Amino acid sequence: MRRRPSTPREVPEGTWVPKRKRRNRREKRRNHILEAPSQTLHLIPRRSRFSSLQNTTPSGSRFQREQPRSPAIPMQKLQDIQRAMELLSACQGPARNIDEAAKHRYQFWDTQPVPKLNEVITSHGAIEADKDNVRQEPYSLPQGFMWDTLDLGNAEVLKELYTLLNENYVEDDDNMFRFDYSPEFLLWALRPPGWLLQWHCGVRVSSNKKLVGFISAIPANIRIYDSVKKMVEINFLCVHKKLRSKRVAPVLIREITRRVNLEGIFQAVYTAGVVLPKPVATCRYWHRSLNPRKLVEVKFSHLSRNMTLQRTMKLYRLPDVTKTSGLRPMEPRDVKAVRELTNSYLKRFHLAPVMDEEEVAHWFLPKEHIVDTFVVENSSGKLTDFLSFYTLPSTVMHHPAHKSLKAAYSFYNIHTETPLLDLMNDALIIAKLVGLVLQ
Repeated sequence: MRRRPSTPREVPEGTWVPKRKRRNRREKRRNHILEAPSQTLHLIPRRSRFSSLQNTTPSGSRFQREQPRSPAIPMQKLQDIQRAMELLSACQGPARNIDEAAKHRYQFWDTQPVPKLNEVITSHGAIEADKDNVRQEPYSLPQGFMWDTLDLGNAEVLKELYTLLNENYVEDDDNMFRFDYSPEFLLWALRPPGWLLQWHCGVRVSSNKKLVGFISAIPANIRIYDSVKKMVEINFLCVHKKLRSKRVAPVLIREITRRVNLEGIFQAVYTAGVVLPKPVATCRYWHRSLNPRKLVEVKFSHLSRNMTLQRTMKLYRLPDVTKTSGLRPMEPRDVKAVRELTNSYLKRFHLAPVMDEEEVAHWFLPKEHIVDTFVVENSSGKLTDFLSFYTLPSTVMHHPAHKSLKAAYSFYNIHTETPLLDLMNDALIIAKLVGLVLQ
């Protein structure tokens, strides 16, 4: 039998005369719901950073319908208030998609030479002409802080940067995992061919010289359609958690821009896990479990309905040997061929890097616990394909047993003869064999 909808308490006299028995049943049922622990609260998704009100009392949920309504506030008014609070909540946090970005106010990026989100682009080229006069003095920091150019060749300075990133850099929304870039990985990422010392820009506390902020730039030749432009890639923007209300990040961005401009470079590329004005490309990460047991134990993954751990492990089991004939680790003698494969493949895209042999050697030659590259050599000695991935651990927070999660991140995978599916499956097998738990 269909349950009769709840009736507002504000009812004009004589328009509704309930039966006493039915009302008693309804009141009893309502009281039972209000006295019992709300099941809705146990179903709040963990990713509720920007929509806590919506997740706590979802529109149309039984919990929301059964709450007593205040006779002083009309229902329409309550709904308007709730929508306003949801909108405010969404606008206060970083925008995770285009819809959220459309409602977001970008106080800093609206002042920068980047396209607006709603701007219609009809031609491509420089947004601003290159500057003849570049500011010579560093930008002012909040009182009590000072600039410092980090010499990563100094082991103590490198350790300071590692500590800053390890304790304050990118975390997942649930604060369960944080990237753990090793010092060796940082040197690989921050000192490619053409790197400059002044592009490793740090912020310290004036009194005790503690490192509390960092941003970096590395050189890159980027092809846009048919023209190649010398640019920089911006990375590792990090501010200590306790200082994020002091607006240090915008000053870091302005300062690294100034330092790059001093070298005659006026364009940069950057990536972010949130929507910033204005994206030219997007990339979705897909995860493939290599060690399901550990991933479930640290709550990175969850067993799906009707799936046991043993069945999951069987589902993700991999062979012990690779399938592709002629697959071997990349060697220095392969640099020229890998460069030709890479640049030829990247011509398919409108926005892509252009690498010389020195850059190919730096980014692709295998380095233990950092990057792995395997090439496919056919029977005539020609390289036809290659796969690569870099290794990036994450710190597992708040877990009694597991402290680290090692993951392989797919880097460049280029195929001309080997099916891509076979190449990627071999990458999974290799990553598993070197002790990684996630691809």
